[in-house]
Amino acid sequence: MSRHKAFAAIQFPEFRNFLFGRFSFIMALRMLGTLVGWWVFELTHEPFAIGLIGLSEVIPALSLALYAGHVIDISEKRKLMLRGVAFYFLAVLALIALSSKVSFAMFSSHIIVFCIYIIIFLTGILRSFVSPVFNTILPTTVPKEVLQNAITWNQGCWLSASVIGHAGAGFLIAGFGNTGALSVVAALAAVGFCLLFNLPKKPALNLNTEKKTWDSVKEGVRFVFKTKELLGALSLDLFAVFFGGAVAMIPVFAQDILKCGPVGYGWLNAASDIGSVTIIITLTFFPINGGQGKKLMYAIAGFGICIITFALSKMFWLSFAALVISGLLDGISVVIRGTILQLKTPDNMRGRVMSVNSMFINSSNEFGQFESGVAAKLLGVIPSVVFGGCMTLLVVTTTWFKAPALKEMEY
Repeated sequence: MSRHKAFAAIQFPEFRNFLFGRFSFIMALRMLGTLVGWWVFELTHEPFAIGLIGLSEVIPALSLALYAGHVIDISEKRKLMLRGVAFYFLAVLALIALSSKVSFAMFSSHIIVFCIYIIIFLTGILRSFVSPVFNTILPTTVPKEVLQNAITWNQGCWLSASVIGHAGAGFLIAGFGNTGALSVVAALAAVGFCLLFNLPKKPALNLNTEKKTWDSVKEGVRFVFKTKELLGALSLDLFAVFFGGAVAMIPVFAQDILKCGPVGYGWLNAASDIGSVTIIITLTFFPINGGQGKKLMYAIAGFGICIITFALSKMFWLSFAALVISGLLDGISVVIRGTILQLKTPDNMRGRVMSVNSMFINSSNEFGQFESGVAAKLLGVIPSVVFGGCMTLLVVTTTWFKAPALKEMEY
């Protein structure tokens, strides 16, 4: 691919504002997720408590996802997005207050952890709207002929923000403590808001506001289930992420098994995203041509093997390498799935379809985190992660034989 084509989407100022604004906001969210996992385990020393973080967020995110899609399709999307980012900022301010010396003097560790769960529950409500609305705005920022390039840049932006957020949180915790790290998160959320504020208004494309909410929701769900390649890709990723959620137990590995401290914890959290960014950059210049369905399955199978390797490793460098390679493979699946999703979704249904996607993909991360916490409590930390990797391999094998349309899929 020529340099001009590789940078085609970046030439549009609106897309640049969207990209950099989302970069800052996602970096804040990933820092927050890393920090909260460390903070809760530090207070409780219970792997199951980390799982409850995921459950706290996924319950509202999943419950409201379909309704959120209907609201997004009939709403002015820029305003909805900005409100969500602003409320995230307020949630971080609440966590800053909770991490202060005054709070520790007034409340026990159990009460503080309970309050953290409540705040994360509220951010789950916000996420049911914010996550899909970002994906509905993306295709409006560039002409359709450069959309695939914009999708690749968007995925690279998201993953780059994840790397910096994950690794940066470890350094910030080590240098400034939880309160200082949370203050940086709040500043990044504010910067993201300012950049996204520059976007033009995004009016509703689905003007049929008289349609009943439930009928509108069902229309979006039916579209996903009718589009077999889309349904197959989402289902495969759902179960792979659900069972392969080794990242949820990284605080335990960092503190109790690898004993690498908060800086090592940050790098372990960032490892998979480093791999993903590497492959995203590569795919920007050398897109996947042909055989995308089979390559998707190969990538997820390799991801499962990496998770098993991570679980059994007692050396930091091997654990880090296993997570980097898992990120490389996950990046391939993200690009394939994301491209199918954007190319096959009509503009007037993007909110509802992206919300279904959010239910399948984003919520699987938090359910996976909860599953990891439960499995760690029942089996022990290392056996639970090995179990997750083995289940990922089983899911891919089953899909290979049961979903021929996905295996033969190309775009």
